[in-house]
Amino acid sequence: MEAILEVTPRETIGKNEARRTRRAGKVPAVVYGASGENKAPQPIAVDPKALLKILHSESGANTLISLRVPGGGDTRVLVKEYQLDPISHDVLHADFYRVAMDRALQVTIPVIVKGEPRGVKQQGGILEFVRREIVVECLPADIPEHVEVDVTELMVHQGIRIRDVATNPRWKSVTDADTMLVHVILPRAEE
Repeated sequence: MEAILEVTPRETIGKNEARRTRRAGKVPAVVYGASGENKAPQPIAVDPKALLKILHSESGANTLISLRVPGGGDTRVLVKEYQLDPISHDVLHADFYRVAMDRALQVTIPVIVKGEPRGVKQQGGILEFVRREIVVECLPADIPEHVEVDVTELMVHQGIRIRDVATNPRWKSVTDADTMLVHVILPRAEE
């Protein structure tokens, strides 16, 4: 998924300037990364509603964003990090990382479970998540939104590892192939 985000450049930096930017209804942010001629960090201000809409989308922080600067060009970025206010959950600051569309990068994607295991229905087991996300390496345009795992055939004491997940030629897993994702276990008896 790709999104477009309108930004305005900031001329000054610092704590007081960040507060002024927030009072004006914007979120202070920084664009950095070694892509293109402009390698220096660039302070910007973004609309908090548009940024939250991107972060709450299905692909979340793995959304490829095209930053549009008025009177300038587009820059392709990923959200590297963002800070939320612990009480109001407003975005306080965001870091964007410039990406080269021809260079592979590593991203963390969620694991989604599909179906209900037979071991849960027939044997009274419990489906346990061991790992809810994995790290994959791919080109920025090929970032998957999630990895889907079908658990309908799992019985008690069976599980699915990363090597069992259907791979895609566009990405490869960086996480160890023997890492367990989900398994069905027996519930513990109460004493």
